[in-house]
Amino acid sequence: MESIPPFPTGVRYLRLKQIIGDKKAGSPPIIPISKSSWWAGVAAGRFPKPVKLGPRTTVWRSEDILALFEHAKEAA
Repeated sequence: MESIPPFPTGVRYLRLKQIIGDKKAGSPPIIPISKSSWWAGVAAGRFPKPVKLGPRTTVWRSEDILALFEHAKEAA
């Protein structure tokens, strides 16, 4: 029987509402931007590419979002 490789530790995924915030749920944004601006930035390559976990589930790697946040903070 073939061995299953270990799942990488420390990998976290964030949904879009966790990144741009959700006023209804009271969740503050990591990056304050509108949903349409976020998707335009993804399409233009300014923001990280998403990971599809299923047909209706799109997430981003937390380390990619942290790197984007740090880069934006340095540029300001």
